Amino acid sequence: MSNFNVTFYLKLIFFISFLAIISAYYFEYILGYKPCNLCLIERIPYVLSLVVILINYKFKKKQKNFILLLIFIFIFSLITSLYHFGIEQGFFQESLICTVKDQSNILSKDEILKELQNITVSCKDVTFRVLGFSLTTINMIVSLLLLTLLTKIFIFYEKIKK
Repeated sequence: MSNFNVTFYLKLIFFISFLAIISAYYFEYILGYKPCNLCLIERIPYVLSLVVILINYKFKKKQKNFILLLIFIFIFSLITSLYHFGIEQGFFQESLICTVKDQSNILSKDEILKELQNITVSCKDVTFRVLGFSLTTINMIVSLLLLTLLTKIFIFYEKIKK
């Protein structure tokens, strides 16, 4: 780890986060796979990490604090992915998060009937796989790897800071 500086690792994490978001939108809008509600929630840490890393470049003196914030972001990502994986595998029952839709724009009974006809994607259904792994499993692995990397960066910050 001492061969590279913190900036290199943050650029790597930024690239991975950007790739994760672009891939999610590609699967949804180009390939047509509808995400479940938990899949949508699992995108949040990647967007947050992009924002935090960009802000980090403005406030370099607080870099270690931003790294700690990224650690908490990817802890959330890992927990969410583990929970979603548990639902996919049948370890947990689907929660209200999996079934709730945004109903704030429904005003008439015709619109309500129209909404009832829309198919919602269940959190336990795997609609897309890469090399036999669900996207949730891949997200779980990526979150764990990024969390491990960020923890090492935080612990050895003074040695690798340049």
